[in-house]
Amino acid sequence: MIKAVIVDDEPKAIQGLSWELTNFSKDIEIVETFSNPEEAIVYLTTNPPDCLFLDIQMPTMDGFQFLEKLPNKDFAVVITTAYDEYAIKALKHEAIDYLLKPIDSDDLQDTILKINKFNSRVINSSKIEEALLSFNEKFDKKKITINTDGKLIFLNIEDILFVESDGNYSTIVTTNNQNIVITKKLKEVDAILPDHYFFRIHNSFIVNLNKIKEFIKSEGYVIMESNHKIPVARQRKSDFLEKL
Repeated sequence: MIKAVIVDDEPKAIQGLSWELTNFSKDIEIVETFSNPEEAIVYLTTNPPDCLFLDIQMPTMDGFQFLEKLPNKDFAVVITTAYDEYAIKALKHEAIDYLLKPIDSDDLQDTILKINKFNSRVINSSKIEEALLSFNEKFDKKKITINTDGKLIFLNIEDILFVESDGNYSTIVTTNNQNIVITKKLKEVDAILPDHYFFRIHNSFIVNLNKIKEFIKSEGYVIMESNHKIPVARQRKSDFLEKL
């Protein structure tokens, strides 16, 4: 069963599309509908469906702006609209299909096939990812695995200078001046980094202890090998000194 979410600013349009989807196919279950795009973004961030049916023309933001605001989009997106001039743009935003209202039953059946194919690829990709993660955790203790931008990065621990928090995101700064942004809170990153190499010296920073060049006690910050200055939180200072 395909779990679907509908986003459309017009309640009547949601009602009509819901009727079409449930009557044209027994393979679709509509789990939520939204006429407010902002509420839909909050929901989809923590409740990814199998498929999103998304209207393009909405007053507060259009469908393409909506897609750009989603932090993760690991589900099928189908654009639904009464206008046909958005087809190319829809494909550029990685929509798997484009349905014109009123929806034709044959077109909908084709769309459902595409959704199933998409979800099969996602499942297979997830299995490969899990296997790679498991292998790396068991056999390569000198690397951590980072999932970002649809790819897995196997990062040498010794190449990490520090990690900086940015709300629900974190930035890993490496010795070759690479900034890797990941959708993990600093607490989550801290959990996967080995304690004997790394220490969280501030609410916003984790540092590689082997990459510290100086500790300026009087001013309460460390200087990394890259010359980045990173503050040491007062309440973490004694634990930090013991770690050193």
